[in-house]
Amino acid sequence: MTYHFDELYPRKGTLSLKWDQNESLFGDPDVLPLWVADMDFRCPPAVIETVKQRAELGMYGYTIRTEEYLAAITSWFERRHNWKIQPEWLTDTPGVVPALSIAIQVLSEPGDPVIVQSPVYNPFYDVIRRNDRRIAENPLRLRDGRYEMDYEHLESLMREGAKLMLLCSPHNPGGRVWDRDELEKLGQLCEQYDVKIISDEIHCDLVLADKKHVPLASLSDSIAKLTVSCLAPSKTFNMPGLNSSFTCISNPEIKRLFDERIQTIAVGGVSFFGPPATIAAYNESEDWLEALLDYVRGNMNYAVSFIHEQLPMLRPIISEGTYLLWVDCRELGLSSTAIKQLMYREARIAFNEGSLYGEQGSGFLRVNLACPRALLSQALDQFKAAIDRI
Repeated sequence: MTYHFDELYPRKGTLSLKWDQNESLFGDPDVLPLWVADMDFRCPPAVIETVKQRAELGMYGYTIRTEEYLAAITSWFERRHNWKIQPEWLTDTPGVVPALSIAIQVLSEPGDPVIVQSPVYNPFYDVIRRNDRRIAENPLRLRDGRYEMDYEHLESLMREGAKLMLLCSPHNPGGRVWDRDELEKLGQLCEQYDVKIISDEIHCDLVLADKKHVPLASLSDSIAKLTVSCLAPSKTFNMPGLNSSFTCISNPEIKRLFDERIQTIAVGGVSFFGPPATIAAYNESEDWLEALLDYVRGNMNYAVSFIHEQLPMLRPIISEGTYLLWVDCRELGLSSTAIKQLMYREARIAFNEGSLYGEQGSGFLRVNLACPRALLSQALDQFKAAIDRI
C-alpha cells in the first residue's frame, strides 16, 4: 500500500497541543510548530478504521483488556525486538510519564538521588523533583558528533549511593540507539551496585540508522529483575491521545509494588479506544511503520544536507533513532533567551530550545522531523533567513 506522508492536514482548531497554543506559548498564532513530539501524519489506516468503528458504538463505557490485546503486544516485541514478554509482566498505565513517576515512588524514597543522563527528555527532571527526589546528573559525552555514556562518572554516582536510574533508550533528544555492548556495560554496573533502572523505551520502534533497538530487560534475567520498562505504541503510530501505554516488569516484587501504587492512586484500567487501536497498530500496521521510517529518514537527510550547505555554522547530531534532530547552535553565540527570540519572533518557527533538556542542552535545538517535507523545508528556510539577518 502507498501512504501519503507529504499531505498537509490542517490541525489548527482541533484542540492540538502542538498547533493550538502558538499565540499563548510563542506570541504569534502563525508560528510553524516543529516542537512537541507528535507527528503531523495521519495514523495507520487500520487504526483510523478501528477507532471509527469503536466510536460508532455510541456508548463509551468502561473497557477491559483481552487476551488478543496482550497477544498483540507480546507478539510485536518478540517479532520486532526479539524480546519474549510474558503477559503477566504487563501493567497498563495512563502514559509513559505517569509510569516514570509511579516507578520512582515505589523504587526510591524522598531525598534519594536518581541518575539521569543529560541532556535528556525534560519530564525526567520533573518527575524526580516533584516526587521530592534529587537529580544526580551523569552527563553524556558528545564525541565526534555522537553521544556516549560516561561510565566512570556513572559508577562514581552509584558508588556514592545512587540506587535508581532513569534511562532514555533510544535517547531523546540526542538520537542515540544504544548498542548492545553499551547497555551490557550499564547493566553490569547496575548489577554490581544493585541499582534499579526505569527504562523509557517509547521510541523503540523508531530506528533510523542501520541498527537494532535492544530492550534493556532483554539482555539477561538478572538485568530484567532490576528493570521497569515503560512502553507504548503512541510515538510509533501517532496515537498518544488514545492513552495506550504499559509497563513491563518481570520482577514479581517490583511489579506488586507498582501495581499496588497504580491501585492506590486509582489510575489503572484502559481507555475505551486504547486496546482496539493497539491491536490494529501492532497486528495490521507494520508496513505503514516501514513507510514512515523511510519518509522520516528522507526528512533527516534533507534537514542535515540543508544545514551543512546553508547553515554551516550549525552542527546537526545525526539521529540513529526517534524522529527528532538535535542541532548544535552554539557557534551562533546566543543565549537561550536570544535563541527563542530568533525562533519565535524573527523566524516565526518553534523548535525546542535546548536548555529545556538540562544545562548540557544550552545552545542546542530539537527539531521534530515527523511532518510533511514541505513544512520542514519552509521552517528551515525561515530559520536560515532569520539567521542571515543577525
